[in-house]
Amino acid sequence: MTAVAPALSDLGDDATTLAGLTRIESHPRPVATPILLDMLRSVYPHQQIYGDFCPVQGYVDAPPRELFDWLSDTRSLEEWTYSLRGFTETDEPGLWVAEDRLGADTTIYTRTVANPDAMTVDYHCAWDQGRHLWMIYLMRVVDAQVVFDKPGSVVLWTNCHHPFYDENPYPDTAPPERPVWVGDFWDMFSAGHQLELDNLTAIAEYRHHNGLSLTPDWMRS
Repeated sequence: MTAVAPALSDLGDDATTLAGLTRIESHPRPVATPILLDMLRSVYPHQQIYGDFCPVQGYVDAPPRELFDWLSDTRSLEEWTYSLRGFTETDEPGLWVAEDRLGADTTIYTRTVANPDAMTVDYHCAWDQGRHLWMIYLMRVVDAQVVFDKPGSVVLWTNCHHPFYDENPYPDTAPPERPVWVGDFWDMFSAGHQLELDNLTAIAEYRHHNGLSLTPDWMRS
């Protein structure tokens, strides 16, 4: 599957050199893995620190409502995630399919559940099949004026260790000979999510500081 949307095209040449942006196109897995490992501390194992949860959070110098609107569109994942590319809406309204380049020939299905009043954005995902979206990524955008007394946004992001991360519940839907399962990366989720939150921050702040809409034109069609 190839990308169908010109993600980050509004950034021009800066899209490939933007500080803080790490995407699979510029940092293939062999390059990104040492970066992630450097973010981890072996003396503090993931399980000991986080247990069944993986929380990351950060400040974004961009308006909260605009940030929420951008993240509420599933196709934003094309821009700020490390490896999700080529989102296409399926025949089922609101259900999107894309390629997750972490896995060989791996499709990922996503449905976004957003609440504009609470500014929560939950991505319900699964590798290989779209019937049971068990990978749930919980995000909330908070007005930084309320919690930090300054303009901007705070992003809170939590993932829970669903038991299916330990063993693929739908092996019949997996591509043959795929060497990895999404749960193999659980111990690196904290670093991987922080890397992606850094991507989100870099993109949103670039657009805001350069007078661009946080939601690019191609996502409005």
